[in-house]
Amino acid sequence: MVGFGMTFAMFLLLRLDFSRILFVASGMGTLVWLYLVQIMIERGPPLRVGVVPTGEVSALADIDHFRIDWLERPQAPSRYDLLVADFRADLDDEWESFLADCALDGVPVFHVKQLQESVTGRVEIEHLSENSFGSLIPFLAYLRLRRVIDLIAAVLVGILLLPFLLAVALAIRIDSPGPALFRQVRIGSRGQPFRVAKFRTMTHAQLSGEALDGAITKENDARITRLGRFLRRSRIDELPQILNIISGEMSWIGPRPEAEVLSRWYETELPFYRYRHIVPPGVTGWAQVNQGHVADLGQVKSKLEYDFYYIKHFSPWLDALIVAKTVHIVITGYGSK
Repeated sequence: MVGFGMTFAMFLLLRLDFSRILFVASGMGTLVWLYLVQIMIERGPPLRVGVVPTGEVSALADIDHFRIDWLERPQAPSRYDLLVADFRADLDDEWESFLADCALDGVPVFHVKQLQESVTGRVEIEHLSENSFGSLIPFLAYLRLRRVIDLIAAVLVGILLLPFLLAVALAIRIDSPGPALFRQVRIGSRGQPFRVAKFRTMTHAQLSGEALDGAITKENDARITRLGRFLRRSRIDELPQILNIISGEMSWIGPRPEAEVLSRWYETELPFYRYRHIVPPGVTGWAQVNQGHVADLGQVKSKLEYDFYYIKHFSPWLDALIVAKTVHIVITGYGSK
């Protein structure tokens, strides 16, 4: 999607002729293909995995994608799709020689933590984890490029959807008393507070984002209006955040910004929580497309593991996959409250 964004920006800046229909169709086709590939991977037969039973490898037994064989001794690896070992464990010379020979024979050999992350899409919160560049700071060149793409896309989408957004705002005013927009202080990039804009989906008299209980949306929350349920399910309530994207407070993709009162609470309960603010918050994100809405502290910890995975693997390819998954979620309403 970054490639499409750069191409579109080039055509606009150079005032070159192009087919809008072909451009949009090719972009949508790419998203559909990415999503279909992801589905085929997830629904394919489980991988045959040989595991060296030394170190912290027991968690692999809980992963459905694998058919695990716990190796009792070094043996011919041809029956396995890949081999897994804890490289940080104290492996004896026989096991290390075996793994080296397997790698030379072209059999994939993975460190257990890397494999767990790639399959679950989460990074366990044991310690801060460097990215592929050996740094805690995401790929800055892509971060700057994405800001340009975010701005161009937000302006174009805002102009195209303006009549629709005005109609939604009018419907909200008719459905229940109160303003059409809901603004709440949330924590954004580098831990700076900002006011997020959303369509109001709760009764105005009961809407409160300042107290801890009021900031948490529960299952079948009684405060949600009739129209609000549809807006939440379809994610239309998030569209006013186009204003936050234009102002540079948010991106299209990133960890969802939490209410200030919630964020301050999570910082006291969860280690390294503040690190999720190293990238700009997003309208959609890796945690949203994999987990959906969360309420209790245990779910928030799981969500944070998804956020850390996104930060560690921050790239155009992961963003493109999130866009494809988001389209599916908008259609199905997965994870809404």
